[in-house]
Amino acid sequence: MNKRLSEILEFISPEKLKKDRRIIVFAICLLIATILWFLNALSKKYTTTLSYPVKYVNPPENKFLANTPASTFDLKIEAYGFTLLRHKLAFSFSPILIDMTYISQNNSDNGKSYNFRTEEMIRHISDQVSNEIKIIDISPKIITLIFDFLITKDIEVLPDINIDFENQFYLSDSITINPGKIKITGPSLILDTLKYLKTEAKNYYDVNSSIKESVNILSPKKTTLSIDKVEINIPAEKFTEKKIKIPLNVKPEKYKDNIKLFPSEVTVSFMVGLSSYEKITPGDFKAFVDYAPVNSDQQTLKVLIELTPQNIQNLRVTPEEVEFLIETN
Repeated sequence: MNKRLSEILEFISPEKLKKDRRIIVFAICLLIATILWFLNALSKKYTTTLSYPVKYVNPPENKFLANTPASTFDLKIEAYGFTLLRHKLAFSFSPILIDMTYISQNNSDNGKSYNFRTEEMIRHISDQVSNEIKIIDISPKIITLIFDFLITKDIEVLPDINIDFENQFYLSDSITINPGKIKITGPSLILDTLKYLKTEAKNYYDVNSSIKESVNILSPKKTTLSIDKVEINIPAEKFTEKKIKIPLNVKPEKYKDNIKLFPSEVTVSFMVGLSSYEKITPGDFKAFVDYAPVNSDQQTLKVLIELTPQNIQNLRVTPEEVEFLIETN
């Protein structure tokens, strides 16, 4: 085998070719014959199948394509070799456009579902593919388009966020989104059960100041939004501890004059933002004890808080229970 290969390599070596011009003449003749054969082959007509992508456009007014029809058509075509070669070398084809409004206007189905035979659109498809190609057959034979009515409604947008604050930093107010509601348009089948939209998930770490940021809105498939972003506002500031003494009340009210509490006031301690520190007063809190469930062996009453200001953190009460004395007239 190695001897055979050596003989071939020696035969076509540059030195051999220079000495024997017949080899060069033979090679040129072979090349010309091959080209002529190739050109002759390309000048003949052939039949083959090409797969074309399909795009459905122009839906009827206020309607939406609810199903997923065939995304490709297999076209059995007849064309000259030159044309076929050119198409085969094109690795991607422009999609065939199917006008959905045209189909619905020329179809007598129930107004929601339309069936059309692809062979009836051969001329229309041929105009889009090439006038050099003759379409003999199309697969699939029948395409079904199912439409749903479009509706528009206002819907709330909720933030999907996770916040990790730096030490002693907290929310100083509620997280807000602007706008809080947007318009969404889509099939009634989807929107009738849709209660709200969420923003894309965001994580914030070691937060030590307020944040304002535009975030994307996540929308269901086959829907469109009036806007695709909202501004999220996360108010944050440094908190510090504050303590306030507040009086204790007795409930039910009918026992108020007969119960003496020891002590009669408690201390509430909490974390509050620096901007609100001076604004928090004893009047922002209400504390009471509930005498109703008391039994004969009970010696203390638990302190309950029924009113606190907004935007405070880590509320604590001292003492948590107080002693009481029942006065009888």
